[in-house]
Amino acid sequence: MTVRNRVLILIAAVAVLAAVGLASVLHASARADRRNQAQADGPRVTAGAVTLTGHGRMVFRNMAWGPHRDELVSVPAGDPSGARTASGVKCLRFHAASGTGVCLQAVHGPVSDTYRALVLDARLRTVHRYDVPGIPSRARVSPTGHFAAWTAFVGGDSYAGTNFSTRAAIVDTRSGELIPSLEDFRIVKDGHPYRAADVNFWGVTFAADDRTFYATLATRGRTYLIRGDLRARTVTTLHANVECPSLSPDGTRIAYKKRVKGAPKDAPWRLYVLDLRTLRETPLAERRSVDDQVVWRDARTVVYALPGDYGADLYAVPADGSGAARRITTAGVSPAYVG
Repeated sequence: MTVRNRVLILIAAVAVLAAVGLASVLHASARADRRNQAQADGPRVTAGAVTLTGHGRMVFRNMAWGPHRDELVSVPAGDPSGARTASGVKCLRFHAASGTGVCLQAVHGPVSDTYRALVLDARLRTVHRYDVPGIPSRARVSPTGHFAAWTAFVGGDSYAGTNFSTRAAIVDTRSGELIPSLEDFRIVKDGHPYRAADVNFWGVTFAADDRTFYATLATRGRTYLIRGDLRARTVTTLHANVECPSLSPDGTRIAYKKRVKGAPKDAPWRLYVLDLRTLRETPLAERRSVDDQVVWRDARTVVYALPGDYGADLYAVPADGSGAARRITTAGVSPAYVG
């Protein structure tokens, strides 16, 4: 092959690569433009005032395409598919209770994104700000609003496999004191002190006493429900095969996702409720795999997200195993019932 032919081949290859790159940029730009345009069949979203103390409201992250995508929106709790009021505050994950919210955000940089956690007051103003060392996945506020927690992936980005690492943090929303990792707590497993290099925690949920919390502990390929004590800085295993627990309003039951035999590796979970007194498990009527930390709408119903056309939709199912799952609204995730 002559030098001239080699040069021509090189020029052609560069031209092809440039064309592919330009097409990718244009495609990404067009997709971004579409996401900024409200869909004709999507939910109605308008800007307005959103608070965490309104009576009978549900606040969640809006996933509908348009100028208010990813903002916290408010709807009547009794009409979750109704018109949405958008706050202007964007969150990846969110939760709120007693007029206090926690918002996990992406901070977009020129090369890569970083993440942070904001503690919000009742008018969604930032009270405290913390760096989050990874991709946010779970957020929760205690019933009194005194504590908030979040979980982030610091290695990997999915709970479905085993090759991931998480970090769960808890903050006192009043003093601002941060517990950056539950890995510093003393572990009691099966009645004995326990230490292991592979310990992970995620999915914190709080009791109303501002001392007790529950979460998932993973070690040696197994997961456990743990009960934690914020004052004693201890966690104690209670039950195996529990992920992303959510404590009922009366503090007697845990809703959670459980790995079941025969399910696909990338969709291994089903929803269950655990009676904390008897440790009796009840499978819920949702038959699909749910990768979420559910929220209790009330003592009888839990709410959660499943994949949808705009990213995720919200569903509800009875907490006693009866009935059937039903979609309550489209294009939403991370709900909290306020007021």
